[in-house]
Amino acid sequence: MTMRLVDSHAHLNHEQFTEDWQEVLRRAKNAGVTAVINIGYDLLSSERAVTQCESVPPDGAALVAAVAVHPHEAHHWNADVAETLRQLAKHPSVVAIGEIGLDFHYAFSPPAAQYRAFAEQLELAWQLGLPVILHIRDAYPEALEVVRRFGKPVKGVAHCFTGTWGEAQAWLEVGFHIGVTGIVTFGRKAETVREVAAKVPLERLLLETDAPYLAPTPYRGKRNEPAYLPLIAQKVAQCRSEPVERLAAATTRNAASLFNLTLLFLK
Repeated sequence: MTMRLVDSHAHLNHEQFTEDWQEVLRRAKNAGVTAVINIGYDLLSSERAVTQCESVPPDGAALVAAVAVHPHEAHHWNADVAETLRQLAKHPSVVAIGEIGLDFHYAFSPPAAQYRAFAEQLELAWQLGLPVILHIRDAYPEALEVVRRFGKPVKGVAHCFTGTWGEAQAWLEVGFHIGVTGIVTFGRKAETVREVAAKVPLERLLLETDAPYLAPTPYRGKRNEPAYLPLIAQKVAQCRSEPVERLAAATTRNAASLFNLTLLFLK
């Protein structure tokens, strides 16, 4: 079975990939993953995400970057950080601002700092014409309200979606895509994720590994990597009762459209 997939959310800039990220890209390409979006979560990881895009092996999956300050790091947000991020986001390999959002589960940053960093990065994305990649945990209504109050047209994806179908519908109504990770392969506690994966319109669905986190079954608990994306695709296709080839083609098309990936990245 030949599929072309895009991993729309991975962290090859993470320290777990320091020694072998180029080999990880080769394995991804061999598994049918033609492009990976390398996601930043603070200035250092964002800079590394961009730098890695400049030394991709020719026999590996294509690599593009997203840059941002994650809600966990929002307490570091200030005017200097914002300006550094703005300049970094102008690099030609950068296709999105992310991951940004609200996380009230761990609350490593005060809510006020999270709201400020989220709103100002939404503004940056709008000014640069880039989509956003949202990290939301225990904060779906609050994050949705931020996007609605922002008021300007911004595209993006609710990454690693774990909310209810009703919450997913609310994000679809404001024009966002829904990202599905390896959680969809987990046990009974993932039934809500499977319901959402089954019901989201095909043209609004994205597939993600969130590597090195959330490895799909049967690799759960081990380091995740983009080469495992076909396992996620197969499970989502099963949930939707449709051919995995159709799902792969559609989600690849969705990622190419949302992130303005050129044919170069989908070779």
